Amino acid sequence: MNLKKQIEALKMKSAENIPEAIKEQMNEAAHNLKVKHLENKALKEQDIIPEIILENAIGEIINVNALLDKGPLIISFFRGAWCPYCNLELQAYEEIVPEIKEAGGQFVAISPEVPDGSLSLKEKHALTFEILSDIDNSVAKKFGLVFKLEEKLIPIYEKIGIDLVKSQKNEKYELPMPATYVVNQQGEIVLAHIDSDYTNRLEPKTALEALKEL
Repeated sequence: MNLKKQIEALKMKSAENIPEAIKEQMNEAAHNLKVKHLENKALKEQDIIPEIILENAIGEIINVNALLDKGPLIISFFRGAWCPYCNLELQAYEEIVPEIKEAGGQFVAISPEVPDGSLSLKEKHALTFEILSDIDNSVAKKFGLVFKLEEKLIPIYEKIGIDLVKSQKNEKYELPMPATYVVNQQGEIVLAHIDSDYTNRLEPKTALEALKEL
């Protein structure tokens, strides 16, 4: 799957279905977020990842740092099961899971949703990798990825069926910027892709190539 082409098709379809007034408010909020340059504060290449110990979709505790004993990692932070762009990205990674394993690596996805949401997502798309619940965005904050949703967007999200209070079990209205990290066995980030524009995603094959070089 060419993720970029899939995303472009989704953007065109979404643009046709979103009322102009709502589209303008969403575009304005996206611009306001972009000019803050939050990406500059996020962890980058040569940084060491912090401790990551989170629950998976069935409530098991997963120590991501310990997984490095078995090989390097691709770590993807995504907004939630409700995000169609995130769904496309995760499905694209599922397609290359065999190649990631063949290269000696592993893929882990992290979102601020509770385990029930992660389990539903895994079942819906038959995902075989771990999806971890970063409650209150505690780990994403250590990576410098978290921002607060603009208040004017909250009723818009609710109107289109996105209930962050239900999916995250809090009323903080915080989200992580979508981010992908390739991490070597020493915990060092060798490739980082962070973008406040949630429609911009790293092509999974690019992450795979970085993994193969380790």
